[in-house]
Amino acid sequence: MTLHTAPDFIPSPTHTAQSAASRSVLREARARSTGRTRAYEIAVLRQDGSVFVTEGYAPATPLFEEPFSAFAHGTLIRTTQGEIPVEDLCPGDRIVQADGLHTPLLWVGSSKFVPADIGHRTPLVRVMADSLGLARPSGFLTFGPAARILHTPQSLRGAEHTRKVFTLMRDLVDGVNIIEIQPPTPVRLYHLGLARHAAISVSGLEMETFHPGPSTIAALPLHQRDAFLSMFPHISGAKDFGPLCHPRASERSDPIYAAQ
Repeated sequence: MTLHTAPDFIPSPTHTAQSAASRSVLREARARSTGRTRAYEIAVLRQDGSVFVTEGYAPATPLFEEPFSAFAHGTLIRTTQGEIPVEDLCPGDRIVQADGLHTPLLWVGSSKFVPADIGHRTPLVRVMADSLGLARPSGFLTFGPAARILHTPQSLRGAEHTRKVFTLMRDLVDGVNIIEIQPPTPVRLYHLGLARHAAISVSGLEMETFHPGPSTIAALPLHQRDAFLSMFPHISGAKDFGPLCHPRASERSDPIYAAQ
């Protein structure tokens, strides 16, 4: 399996060799690319059990950054082998879901961000220990802008039919126990993909695995859709992301995704 190329995803020099047709597409992409781009790293579990790793370039926009910007370096992810730092995870590791079931990790995306970059701010969220309950989290954690937590919003607590929804962690910032931080130095962020959308255990918190949202891909122009899907070589199309396992809360901090 190789990573498909598309007009907005430009493999780096370390990427595996491409066909002549793909190289032609990339030359055209470089010629017409005028926006800011970012390097993204991808690791994917192949069907034969081997792991494919690559790096490429794509637009530095919320759409393309979201699959790479949930968990900071050092975040402990619960697996069947115990808690493992996100940077040490490898496709094929079995991730423990919030419901206690475990499933193989299929996709890992990562990229470097400079939170305090004046031209392209990427604020992080620092969550203090016990901020959301005893051992929730068990120690302080740092999350990227795409991190969502499964919890019951204040407005739904005490209702007859209490339900949990995925909420952006940055929407829970209170300035005391959950704060926004902007380190001046580069920070590597990660996101994780399973066969199906799920909540996973992260230091006592139930955090979301990557899903683009039920309507995001359908609303994209064709060339952007192909470029976006090219970053997920383990799937054949948008339908393979499947449905959301829990609904998402309306997102006051990011109107781009507020309708999902």
